[in-house]
Amino acid sequence: MVNEEMKKEAIERMKILRLHNNVIKEFGRKDRQLNKSENGGILYWLDENEQQKVKEFEEEYGFVVYHVIHHFAEFGECYCYLYVNSDETLWKEDRQSLEDGYAFAYVYNKDDDFCSEFGSIGIRPQFGGLVRTA
Repeated sequence: MVNEEMKKEAIERMKILRLHNNVIKEFGRKDRQLNKSENGGILYWLDENEQQKVKEFEEEYGFVVYHVIHHFAEFGECYCYLYVNSDETLWKEDRQSLEDGYAFAYVYNKDDDFCSEFGSIGIRPQFGGLVRTA
């Protein structure tokens, strides 16, 4: 079950990131449809396997994922989960980071899960979605 306060915070973050209105509306629905950005910011829905991995992540950490950036790097196929942390004291800092072009994310490396990690990534809006810059 998604915490409603975390869901509201996620929507505020999506607005800061200037995600397409349809992405925000779909996330806000009762069934919470997630979108991913890939190929330079083009938006797609997550497939069943991707949805399952996000669900497992949310259940393990108690966070709410509000967007995914999918890209390929020299070290593997990566999914960057942008999330709302359950610790509300971090939310103001997280919002400021988004405004500065950075997001705290969990980067899931599909090819080598050992290389998956939490960290800060560079992002920018493009075509209604997001592009990872660093």
